[in-house]
Amino acid sequence: MTSSLSEQIKQFYDASSGLWEQTWGEHMHHGYYGADGKTRKERRQAQIDLIEELLNWANVTEAQQILDVGCGIGGSSLFLAEKFGATATGITLSPVQANRAIDRARSTHLNAQFQVADALNMPFADNSFDLVWSLESGEHMPDKVKFLQECYRVLKPGGTFVMATWCHRPTDKVPLTVDDQKRLAEIYRVYCLPYVISLPEYEAIAQGVGLQQIRTADWSRAVAPFWDVVIDSTFTPSAIFGLLTSGWTTIQAALSLGTMQQGYKRGLIKFGLLCGTKA
Repeated sequence: MTSSLSEQIKQFYDASSGLWEQTWGEHMHHGYYGADGKTRKERRQAQIDLIEELLNWANVTEAQQILDVGCGIGGSSLFLAEKFGATATGITLSPVQANRAIDRARSTHLNAQFQVADALNMPFADNSFDLVWSLESGEHMPDKVKFLQECYRVLKPGGTFVMATWCHRPTDKVPLTVDDQKRLAEIYRVYCLPYVISLPEYEAIAQGVGLQQIRTADWSRAVAPFWDVVIDSTFTPSAIFGLLTSGWTTIQAALSLGTMQQGYKRGLIKFGLLCGTKA
């Protein structure tokens, strides 16, 4: 990962993770609101439900060695470690996130470890994990091919790779318009993303790196209400105070929440799922 981009991502999450945890808790990802997005539920429960629905969708019923790529403050890692009685390893570019995840793990009986590492050059041996989990980290990767190659490399034969990531709409029939590109550029700038691609493009990459039994799904409708809830939660005294003390990058992200909300409504932003196995 280029040093400038990795430094931007590190600074973004170093600055914003504490506020996110204060407002939303340990899960730094979308929530699941039913297949049609119409099920009303408590916001943190929706995030837990997303994890459970992803596991069900990918037919993951057991795991022993889990890698959480882009682990945040350890929300998914600790949840999966407890659910499966497994050993979980989480990596992030943010030292603040890694240290917070380590602290959270110490307060549990779970077998979980966290470290600062680059997902494009992971410090793990080949065939190390039987579940490689990537929940909303692929969008940060400047080389999507290298990212999936690394996930495949560290996956054990017979293991499962599960990814959920921000995508843009497929472009095989209608290319991105100038307006589409401007809207995406704003999202990239605010959330420290190099670029996103479509789900069919991810599927082609997955095939190229050797994944088998590949499945994909578009869960945009199921998760889109998340942004409405996030926007509502921003306008509380504690959240406003937290924003003011978290720095300009976090404030910019908060001010741009509507951009993501509109991206889903226009069909430009997609929430893409992909899973596959290693032969």
